[in-house]
Amino acid sequence: MKETLTPPDKWPEKSYKNPNFLNSGDARLIRVMCEFIEPESRLRRAGVRNTVVFFGSARTLPRDIAEANVKAARAQLNTVPEADREARDAYDKAQRDLKMARYYEDAASLAEKLTTWSLSLGNKSRRFYVCSGGGSGIMEAANRGAHRAGGTSVSFNISLPMEQAPNGYQTRELAFEFHYFFVRKFWFFYLAKALVVFPGGYGTMDELFELLTLVQTEKTIKYMPILVYGTEYWREIVDFEALAKWGVIDRANLDLFRFFDDVDEAFGYLKAELTKHYV
Repeated sequence: MKETLTPPDKWPEKSYKNPNFLNSGDARLIRVMCEFIEPESRLRRAGVRNTVVFFGSARTLPRDIAEANVKAARAQLNTVPEADREARDAYDKAQRDLKMARYYEDAASLAEKLTTWSLSLGNKSRRFYVCSGGGSGIMEAANRGAHRAGGTSVSFNISLPMEQAPNGYQTRELAFEFHYFFVRKFWFFYLAKALVVFPGGYGTMDELFELLTLVQTEKTIKYMPILVYGTEYWREIVDFEALAKWGVIDRANLDLFRFFDDVDEAFGYLKAELTKHYV
């Protein structure tokens, strides 16, 4: 009897086209490598070699929104009994957000000044690109400032269950989405020629102290000025002097960064240091 072969309805899938495999635990290394290789390819094609990274709280609001929130909270407070705790808390939060809004405006202004100067350097590979985490707050302000200057910016977004929605001021072709925090951190620091740290929470402090550790331990050989913006906030949140006082860092480690409270002073320092070491 002659054997009859029936061709399969669907030919077996190539492993690199198999979504079930690519999203499995066995393929984790492949996914990690993709987050290293694809950004490198895109950044190289765009001529991006130098970034100035902006960190800060995702919760910081633009001044106009913060002012509108204060107005609304005040109106609500006037319609309820004076002892209403919820309305009082909402008003206090709105007032606090308004105070913090200056950092949004300063971050946008600094990013705008930096981008305007960078564009004057001509060749794309010589420029310094504003880089942020791509989300709201200070990240949005950094991208917004670069956008106002008519320049492009780099955004390293990450998938999170909260506080991470891509802002509309990102340069689309230089916006990336990461799953792995450690790969995202690599990209923040690999191209960075300077770091500007605005007031922020756990994530901001994580990035600041991780970079300070890399510089302190000389794991990075490149020169990298670190600007800590908002003296009042940072001196209240972290007692840097106490670290030296208790001997857990050398006093010389306090010189790894500088405090700033003025956009023009911060930009002047950034421009001078970047020009001296990289232009």
